[in-house]
Amino acid sequence: MSRVAGTADRVIYPKIRLFMVSSLALTMAGIGASLRANTASDLQRVFFDPIDKAHSAGMIASVLGLPFLGFALTIAIGSPLLDYIGMGLLLPLSGICFSMGALTMIFAGSLSSGAGVYNVMWVGALITGVGWGLVETVVNPLIAALYPDEKTGMLNTLHAWWPGGLVIGGLLGVVMSGMGMEWQAKLFVVVLPALAVVALSIGVRFPPTERAAAGVSMGEMFRELLNPLFLVLFCSMFLTAATELAPGQWVDFALSRTVHMPGILLLVYVSALMFVMRHFAGPLVHKLSSIGLLWISCVMASLGLLLLSMADSPATGLLAATVWGTGVCYMWPTMLATASERFPRGGALLMGLMGTAGTLSIQFVLPIMGAIYDNKKIEVAGGDEAFKALPAGPELERALGIAAQTSFRAVALVPAILIIVFGAIWVYDRSRGGFRAERLSAKGTS
Repeated sequence: MSRVAGTADRVIYPKIRLFMVSSLALTMAGIGASLRANTASDLQRVFFDPIDKAHSAGMIASVLGLPFLGFALTIAIGSPLLDYIGMGLLLPLSGICFSMGALTMIFAGSLSSGAGVYNVMWVGALITGVGWGLVETVVNPLIAALYPDEKTGMLNTLHAWWPGGLVIGGLLGVVMSGMGMEWQAKLFVVVLPALAVVALSIGVRFPPTERAAAGVSMGEMFRELLNPLFLVLFCSMFLTAATELAPGQWVDFALSRTVHMPGILLLVYVSALMFVMRHFAGPLVHKLSSIGLLWISCVMASLGLLLLSMADSPATGLLAATVWGTGVCYMWPTMLATASERFPRGGALLMGLMGTAGTLSIQFVLPIMGAIYDNKKIEVAGGDEAFKALPAGPELERALGIAAQTSFRAVALVPAILIIVFGAIWVYDRSRGGFRAERLSAKGTS
């Protein structure tokens, strides 16, 4: 039990339990994302190949991208209303949505048939996205309120549990596949942490957001949206999130045949790397500043994606994944912390909109990767009908391998753009003697 800095009435909140349930909620989201990626090939084979084999990669990419759309819509709507609805209601509701979404996808074949299954999968993925959006709607402003002087470090530590969940889900997927378990069993796994999030959220007192505790009005919060630098960060979030999350959802499906190992193991490895590295964000930010850390991240991420597009063995795959993982490691939590540190009056709204930008980008980028993949495999095969006629064998594998590499090479351009953007902000900050985070005082205090 510990005091929350910045609350007007000095109410004592259970910091440790709130941090634990927030971490579990992100773990739940990571497990779900990892297992959806792990089952993508099964879902394509069972449901989408019979509908349209030549364009089934685009269909599965759309389904994988739908949770990000649900996330974006939920966090955009929920963030400005967070202090009115309450963290204590929205966080357990996230667990309920994850359970419902997983069960809808599991029973899609029983709920519909033929082309109609795609619509059921669409709904299940969207409900999952709503649950994920509720998680991020709550946990980011919650940690900012609990740790107002350690936002970047604590948000990175919290968000270490997203890749932690990816590791858990990825390893479970590999083990369950080795045991011959079906894809339905894999998707059901996420229900267990979801129920735990519901149970651990009951009876806990949540603090107000930092903005509400300081007495900043809704009008002042919305006015922060007009700050030109926030608009730059908002647009940049589209690109940083696409750099991290789109390849992560695509890696198992696309790269398994090019690196000659299960692509999900690359995701597990990168996620484990991120889990460890995010715990050291605080000292790095102290030396570099948050913007400096983001600049270095973009350089590494762009190089890593290029290397992934050329990897053709387990060794080169691991090397490329290390560079990419090091690059994307700090992007998401540091972008959130940067917005909160520079614009604390924007409260949950600005943090939520950053998350909205990030997830909307995935909804666009994943289908683009799928379309690039489909177009390239058809081009290499010599046309639509020629691809459909390809039997299983070396020629089909060659076409799919080239398509996978092309899709990753295209995404490498995304973080390259941000090298210029973050470099300019970093130089500007240094010209003014460096950046210092703004701190709000509690209402009625100095």
